[in-house]
Amino acid sequence: MWHGAVAEALHRYESFLRKPGRYLYLSWSDCPCCDPTDARDTLEEALRRLPPAARGRLGAVVARLDAEFLRRTLPDPRAASVSSWHAAAWWRQRIRET
Repeated sequence: MWHGAVAEALHRYESFLRKPGRYLYLSWSDCPCCDPTDARDTLEEALRRLPPAARGRLGAVVARLDAEFLRRTLPDPRAASVSSWHAAAWWRQRIRET
């Protein structure tokens, strides 16, 4: 991971969740900077690599954001069948804009 990767990922994830509206839909953009699931992937990698104390602190922040993400996005029952990559993480299994 590069210097500042966690801060950038948190910023992108939080920015997505600040959008107005009851429900948020993920875009199909190929640009990782526009995809909150890419940011969540980075946060997951950081959680795996951090020592226990730092993991706990970051984990608490990510858990709060995840709860909001789950509340404001809808599950896509077909996502897991798209690819093994989609099936590997719950945050990739949310409805995307068409």
